[in-house]
Amino acid sequence: MNDTPDNERRRMVKPPTSGKAAGRGIGHTKLKTAKDRTTSSQKWLERQLNDPYVAQAKAEGWRSRAAFKLMEIDDRFHVLKRGNRIVDLGCAPGGWVQVALKRGAAFVAGVDLLPVDPIPGAELLQADFTDPAVSRQLMDLMHGAPDVILSDLAHNTVGHKQTDHLKIMGLLEMASDFALDNLKPGGAFVAKAFQGGETEHLLLKLKLSFDTVKHFKPKSSRADSSEIYIVALGYKGQ
Repeated sequence: MNDTPDNERRRMVKPPTSGKAAGRGIGHTKLKTAKDRTTSSQKWLERQLNDPYVAQAKAEGWRSRAAFKLMEIDDRFHVLKRGNRIVDLGCAPGGWVQVALKRGAAFVAGVDLLPVDPIPGAELLQADFTDPAVSRQLMDLMHGAPDVILSDLAHNTVGHKQTDHLKIMGLLEMASDFALDNLKPGGAFVAKAFQGGETEHLLLKLKLSFDTVKHFKPKSSRADSSEIYIVALGYKGQ
């Protein structure tokens, strides 16, 4: 779950104080210098400087603007419940882990290919969850089936639309398989997907396994992004 390029990421150390969405009305800020930066890096930095959710996340101590996406999902679907044990796939830099704990999770196990600074109440692994040994390690940390599995996974794009789509769909399929193999009956699964993706087969599989399956696009998701979230509630068990 990484909203920023690895070389541009910044850690937040101030503890969160609020769960409200970011405010509006911030004036446009331009980069002071573009020295030694690629065009894409310049665009990303300028977008970050002018994104009200980025500013609000920094002010409140959330590690990424993605925290607001999970808060909106939870406000709408009540996914996170006090005492839940949660697995977060693709957890870097830790915004969703922070939200889950803030909203009452008893324990969160997170995994990402990137390193994540420690968060009290969570066990964070730098590893590939698609490795069967890592999946077993995650479940060992849980000491039982998790109540919720979260996935904000996204592949690094290569610029070739078909290749990128196949990689994204592959991650989504693997995350859903992990959820179906490990969730507690009655549990919930939340995963990033993309509009226009060939998700019909996956949605059918989830609808057979959950009481309710919905699409949701948070307001904090950038308007020009095709990302949406699949929210599956009431796991029926294997």
